[in-house]
Amino acid sequence: MKFRLTLAFAAAVVACGALGGSAVANRGHHGSHGQLYTFSGELLTAPGPNATSVAVQVETGNHAGLTALVGQSQDQNFALGSGTAVTIWSHGVPHVGNTGSLQQGDYVALRIRAPHGSTLQQIEGTPAAALADHTAAGGGGKPLWLFIGTVSGPQSGGHVALNVDSGNWKALHAMLGQSLAQAFTYDDGTIFLLWQGRVPTVIDPSQLKAGDRITVRIRAPRADSLAQVEAVPAAHVGDHEPAPAPEQ
Repeated sequence: MKFRLTLAFAAAVVACGALGGSAVANRGHHGSHGQLYTFSGELLTAPGPNATSVAVQVETGNHAGLTALVGQSQDQNFALGSGTAVTIWSHGVPHVGNTGSLQQGDYVALRIRAPHGSTLQQIEGTPAAALADHTAAGGGGKPLWLFIGTVSGPQSGGHVALNVDSGNWKALHAMLGQSLAQAFTYDDGTIFLLWQGRVPTVIDPSQLKAGDRITVRIRAPRADSLAQVEAVPAAHVGDHEPAPAPEQ
């Protein structure tokens, strides 16, 4: 399956919010105990009914979840259990569902409660408290803004300095008449990926170096100005991403 920075990784990129409601989240059998870890992304395969795990291409998460992912592959498997609450969102309305309703490519969000300091393996082995299926919403319906260029300096204050030289239509249209040197916002929900060949691993933003060629993907309203888009924390930043397709 093609990698989607689509995310375009904002998400606390969304992360806790994308799960679709605290009421549902609290129904998991782990209750409110332990550290909350959230992960959002696309289903790599349809799990089928009564599935005990889901394979997800992680695009975003909360700070605890992203910290556990640093140095790991973007593709991960998460355990489900009898206490996992599955919620299906359709046209903004949630309803109780099951894993048989999930399809490959659906955009899902998971909430997992595990002890503080758990390893990624321990987190993944803990059945999720809640799984919400946003049916490939990929950023809440907001269009993708893709900017491509080279890092022009060190990261500081939650911004990436970029000399833009490519992007998708919306991004390039917004760049008309603007300087090629731009600064894009990131936060704890932004996923930074280092590509080695065709394999991405999660990295820390401090690992970006001047001269690195990166992609910055942001989900923002179509009518936003360049300044407004740049103020929205990026969903994903890809370092040395191979041949990205502009509108994926």
